[in-house]
Amino acid sequence: MKAALTLVPLLVLSTPALAAGPVEPPQAAATAAPAAKFTLETPIEALVADPAAKAVIDKDLPGLVSHPQYEMFKSMGLSTLAGFAADRLTPEVLAKVKTELSQIK
Repeated sequence: MKAALTLVPLLVLSTPALAAGPVEPPQAAATAAPAAKFTLETPIEALVADPAAKAVIDKDLPGLVSHPQYEMFKSMGLSTLAGFAADRLTPEVLAKVKTELSQIK
């Protein structure tokens, strides 16, 4: 009985399908839509680090990067920051920024 138990791990490791675990079918991976590079959850400092995303921020949210409290909120996403600045980050403004950020490749 001991010999049979010691062969089980060897059998599992020597069978590629069992050792590697489940494999996703190739067509499923190929048809998945690519995720947007930037979202409203992306930290603001990451947006500012990208020239195209920073241009969107500067155009749609002028003064955000030069705000005196920037250091305090730069690690937040715009959707989180909206809870603190609902007067400037309205649903309409966020929708516009989201659309423009999603077009960045």
